[in-house]
Amino acid sequence: MTDLVSLRLDPDIRKKLDDLAIATERSRAAIAAEAVKQYVITQEWQIAAIQKGVAEADRNEFIDHAKLKKKWEKRLATATGSVDKIR
Repeated sequence: MTDLVSLRLDPDIRKKLDDLAIATERSRAAIAAEAVKQYVITQEWQIAAIQKGVAEADRNEFIDHAKLKKKWEKRLATATGSVDKIR
């Protein structure tokens, strides 16, 4: 069961939505519903992560700067293929 929701769109976004619906052979409503679903999922995740971080900060649970720096240097090195340059 789904609920009906009405929203207003700028004309340029409405046109892009129409073009996307035609290109994908899906209805405007189906595309808009999927977009809203993905937005809500992302926002829920971000809000939960922020709340978790605030709670950790309130408990004085912070990561050591050197550990954090090393962690991100390793990720960067892995992403750029320069793993041998990790300090």
